[in-house]
Amino acid sequence: MDSKINKADEELEKIRARKKRDNDGRKVANEIFDDRTLETLYKLANKNYINILNGEISTGKEANVLKGLKEDNTPIAVKIYRIATSDFKKMQYYIQGDPRFHIKSTNKRRLINSWVNKEYRNLQRLNDNNVNAPKPITTLDNILLMEFIGENNTPAPTAHKKPPKDPEKFFQKLLNELDKFINQANLIHGDLSNFNILNHNENPVIIDVSQAVVKDHQIAKELLERDIENINREFKNLGVETTPELIKKEINI
Repeated sequence: MDSKINKADEELEKIRARKKRDNDGRKVANEIFDDRTLETLYKLANKNYINILNGEISTGKEANVLKGLKEDNTPIAVKIYRIATSDFKKMQYYIQGDPRFHIKSTNKRRLINSWVNKEYRNLQRLNDNNVNAPKPITTLDNILLMEFIGENNTPAPTAHKKPPKDPEKFFQKLLNELDKFINQANLIHGDLSNFNILNHNENPVIIDVSQAVVKDHQIAKELLERDIENINREFKNLGVETTPELIKKEINI
């Protein structure tokens, strides 16, 4: 085939790919920054919690975490839950039975606001019990502001993205945090994996605690078993000699 045709085809594919990225980006931006969310950001800015948004930290199915800067350029994490793509059935499943919340409304925005408040309160409880998790700053509607975890304005990677150099040592630190998480903060994470554990200078920081439930929640035992299975499998793959039984013994359950 003529090299000129090949080159033209390649350029056409690049243009199509670029257009698709641009369209996808606009779609996600529209899902994140609806009018109500923009109003909430303005309110937080007026209260001097945030000055500007400065890049994306992570993207999930239901929320995006962005890096924000305060007026003195101190970085903070800005978690924005998307109304359009949130799993409301899942949210109801985790909230129902939690004595801290009595949600009867089926209004989606109210449910999301309660979900964000739940994550804020879980982070408060974890920090009160010295668990290595981001410190919550404030919450308003579908936005949660919390401590930025990282160095030199660069966010800390997840343990999945950057496995620890010494998996055994990192694992023991994680079990120590889980002991406090479960037995002092009296919470069960419910979605624990290396995707939800930051590797901050070879120290584990537990994140994404919106679905975490109190220990006496009706689904707590089921969620705990799943968490243990997940970290057992993942750290076994990293070369750590462990079993679910050993993990339970280490975290005193």
